[in-house]
Amino acid sequence: MAVRRRQRRGPGGGRALLGAVLLCVWWRAAAERVRYAIPEELGRGSLVGPLARDLGLSADELPARKLRLSEEKQYFSVNEENGNLYVNERLDREEMCGESATCSVSFEALVHNPLNIFHIEVAIEDVNDNSPVFRKASLDLEIGEWTLPGAHFPLEIARDSDVGRNSLLTYQLTSNPYFTLAVRENPDGSKQPELVLERALDREKQSSFELVLMAVDGGDPARSGTVQVHINVTDANDNPPVFSKSIYEARVAENLPVGSLVLRVVATDADSGTNGRVSYSFGNVPDNIRALFTVDSNSGEVRTVGSLDFEEKNTYIFGLEARDGGGLTAHSKAQIDITDENDNAPEITILSLSSPVPEDAPTGTVVALLKVRDRDSGENGQVSCELSGEAPLSIVASPGGSYKVVTASALDREQAAEHRVTVVARDRGRPALRSSAELVLEVSDVNDNAPVFEEAAYSAYVAENNAAGALVLRVQARDADAGANGRVSYWLAGGSAGAAGAAPPVSVEARSGALYAQRSFDYERCREFAVEVRAQDGGAPARSSTATVRVFVLDRNDNAPRVLWPAAGAGAAAPGEAAAATPFEVVPRSAEAGYLVAKVVAVDADAGRNAWLSYELVQASEPALFRVGLHSGEVRTARAVSERDAAKQRVVAVVKDHGQPALSATATLHVVLAESLQEALPELSERAAGAEAPAAELQFYLVLALALLSALLVLSVALAVLARLRRAGPPAVLRCLGAQRFSVAGAAFPADFCEGTLPYSYNLCVAAPARAVPEAAWPPPPPVPILSAEELLGGDSCEKPSLSSAVVAEAPAVADQGRRAALGSARWLQCREEAAGAAVDREEREEARSATGSPARCGAARSLLAPGQARLREGGLRASPQCGAVLQRGGKAGDSRRERRVGA
Repeated sequence: MAVRRRQRRGPGGGRALLGAVLLCVWWRAAAERVRYAIPEELGRGSLVGPLARDLGLSADELPARKLRLSEEKQYFSVNEENGNLYVNERLDREEMCGESATCSVSFEALVHNPLNIFHIEVAIEDVNDNSPVFRKASLDLEIGEWTLPGAHFPLEIARDSDVGRNSLLTYQLTSNPYFTLAVRENPDGSKQPELVLERALDREKQSSFELVLMAVDGGDPARSGTVQVHINVTDANDNPPVFSKSIYEARVAENLPVGSLVLRVVATDADSGTNGRVSYSFGNVPDNIRALFTVDSNSGEVRTVGSLDFEEKNTYIFGLEARDGGGLTAHSKAQIDITDENDNAPEITILSLSSPVPEDAPTGTVVALLKVRDRDSGENGQVSCELSGEAPLSIVASPGGSYKVVTASALDREQAAEHRVTVVARDRGRPALRSSAELVLEVSDVNDNAPVFEEAAYSAYVAENNAAGALVLRVQARDADAGANGRVSYWLAGGSAGAAGAAPPVSVEARSGALYAQRSFDYERCREFAVEVRAQDGGAPARSSTATVRVFVLDRNDNAPRVLWPAAGAGAAAPGEAAAATPFEVVPRSAEAGYLVAKVVAVDADAGRNAWLSYELVQASEPALFRVGLHSGEVRTARAVSERDAAKQRVVAVVKDHGQPALSATATLHVVLAESLQEALPELSERAAGAEAPAAELQFYLVLALALLSALLVLSVALAVLARLRRAGPPAVLRCLGAQRFSVAGAAFPADFCEGTLPYSYNLCVAAPARAVPEAAWPPPPPVPILSAEELLGGDSCEKPSLSSAVVAEAPAVADQGRRAALGSARWLQCREEAAGAAVDREEREEARSATGSPARCGAARSLLAPGQARLREGGLRASPQCGAVLQRGGKAGDSRRERRVGA
């Protein structure tokens, strides 16, 4: 126990606080009550006690525990930083508790996380801050001169609002030889001052006396109050009034109507006349008694003038005075007990409400703390509480008249986001009174629900050749949670869309769940694929679920039929490669109607109706000769083949699918009407040669252009060199040549390489006979024949004329014409012999290859339809299995060429 005292010096220097006592008793009992004691009249902000420490809370815990008070009138406050309890307003014990021997203020301290309640009681200790007070400023007494010494005259009792020792009064009277002061103790413990006559009075000597009565309390320092006593000496009034009872008692119910009779007092006086006439009045009573009761001066009836309330005060004790006409008085006490009636309904105070409460709160979690009080007493003040309404809550009574509202079962925000219950408090009075208070408990969301897709598996159908970014499907998942816990985002979780690491074919928008194509789909490459879409909420930790989306690619007619047989362009060959044979079909002229010529084979990469193929004949040399199966593609003769039909027939069939729009392809079939392959070869050779002529002509022009460019380059270089040599004189290397020098360049280019002519060119140097010419002129050279390569080799020319060119260059004559002519003739002969020898060697090698490779050439002629067939026919040859005639003709040509070389 801590006792604090403070003193105030002097009655004129303000109120002196002699002592301040601070009592802090703390223990952990069932009621969890903490008691403090402080003196009254402490200033605002005065320390009461370390509440947080006494509750077992550290300074670090205060922000989280949220310590606060729940008193109705805020006499005290708690500091949120250190948890100390301070005085919030001036405390006056007399105003708060009146004449009660003890005075205390009770309230509750609440702490959260977890929620708990502590009962706090602060005792207000009295300080001597009130002086004794007399009701009247002066007392008037009339004492007859015949009064004998020793007579006692009651005086007014002073009243001190303090309690205990501070209210213990002692009386003092100014010194006087005629009067002394005596104190009589009443049954209730109060002290009654009485004036005692010490000497006989003589009105003729002194008719009045002025005395001062002083009342001193027992405080430290003591306080006092005074009253003037005027004594008038009169003639005889021997008998004072006398009450029939020293104390009058009455019991009335509260809420008694105003003006109701409470009790009646009776006093008698033995005197007669005016000295025996008695009047009644209150003694020295506080103002609150006069506000509730009144005394009839003549009859002595005590009636109510205000409403009585048991809850405010249940007993009233006050003094009554009876005075006769001679001034003599008598005093008595009146005690009025107030009986309780059930006039107060229970009061419900919500001390704390934890709203919202998380839905995962365990069963038994305190969500609200209530205090229920009934100001009545006895059974009228006994209260029971219950909850009205369907909610997973229950109410539990706690010591000190408080109740806890706790969860009775698990909460689920998705089923009920808030719970409204009514707390009903009912007392046991008759009739019983009740009161109610509504509690609204909001349930906060916890991420306890994963997103749920509307469908476990989705199917989407997308036509191929779609645009990149096209909407494929929109998935939607719903989360029963709220806020961020219910905000769903979508992601791709995987699937069978391709190899690992490859970009997925679709993307999903995180907020809307829309799936968009990342690229254009091709039904022929991928007909269906599946992806998994994950829906994830924004809770912590996040919850997710997945759904499978199967995307089916629908076919479109984007592929034309492809003809497998007959192959298109089979007769074409790449540049530099040997020409391939064009496929053809041989139909005997004896074929009847319905003869199977060929079967057009085609495929379509599409599916369904887009891949259904039909065949039609669109062009034919003899339209009436052939027909095509609509669905089979079989080309058959529509009638029997006749001798009038051309040997070569061309049939064009179109293959159509059934798409919208329909796509098609054409197939060209060459048919030869012949009994055997030998009859068909001449027709095929002419067609092959005519087909290859454009390609050979194009190749010829390309070679010609390249040769002209090369010639221009060489000519430019030669002119530059000659110009330089002309300025410097003839070089020594040209001196070996004669006077007449000619450079004859002959080149023969075959019109078509397919005719078997080798693309070789030969350069011949021919020296003319020396002849004298003037130095200043260049005589025309003798006519020199320009021979092609085939003529030099002794071969026959092709049917088409060969392209040849000759360039003859003449050198200027020199001074020594004879010597140069001789040298030129010798050089010309030498060049001709070298050229002739080279031609002979080349011809021999060609003949050797012809002799060894004739069987293979025959096979190639049959299969590839070599263009040499035309030359063979002109030379009198026929296509036969043996190629001996070719060898003989080649031998004769070789002999003819050798004879031509010898002649030359």
